[in-house]
Amino acid sequence: MKLILTKKPKGPTIIQGFPGLGLVSTIAIKFLIDHLDVEEIGHIESEHIAPLTAIHKSKIINPITLFYNKKYNLIIIQSLTDVAGFEWDLASTMMDLVNNVSAKEIIILDSMPSHGDLEVYYFSNKKKLKLKDLKEGIVMGATAALLLEAKDFPVTCLFAEAHSQLPDSESAAKIVDALNSYMGLKVDYKPLLEAAKKFEANLRQYIEKAKEVNQSKRDKTIKELGYIG
Repeated sequence: MKLILTKKPKGPTIIQGFPGLGLVSTIAIKFLIDHLDVEEIGHIESEHIAPLTAIHKSKIINPITLFYNKKYNLIIIQSLTDVAGFEWDLASTMMDLVNNVSAKEIIILDSMPSHGDLEVYYFSNKKKLKLKDLKEGIVMGATAALLLEAKDFPVTCLFAEAHSQLPDSESAAKIVDALNSYMGLKVDYKPLLEAAKKFEANLRQYIEKAKEVNQSKRDKTIKELGYIG
């Protein structure tokens, strides 16, 4: 896995979110990119990433892209691909990014199954937030790998409760609101509920296609290796 940077801001906060339950983090990240003044400053390359891209406004979008907002000194990582299977490599690359730019904190946007009302919880290894803290639970995937890889580096996770496997704009709006409260971003999350419907449909199609490509690659590898016994 290779980190490509065209600019190295100093001491930023890194916000990341990878496709998960309800696509909450992916929708929220896209909303932040659209509503903050950002510039593309790099991307992540890997042979593990499905050879699939999207075209937006006549421009090719990398599967994992890094954007920078100068006003709040933020690096925002957008992932449009399934990262299952290479979470540890990804976590290691995230820490490379931390060291490259002397980041001060990583904020992870994630989701969890809903048990009623759509609440937002947090876990932080360094700070206390004015949100409900997650006292018990199992964390998996890219978020778990990064929490373990980061060790003593400040990491804050925001977990929005979400509905099943359907794209959940309401939960994405709630996690953006929680991020506003934590960082003072002043991003109006209400338009997300209106604009997200079209994005949800396109995003779901993209994610499903990426999964198909990844599965096809895995099946091909297994077939080439053959079976032992």
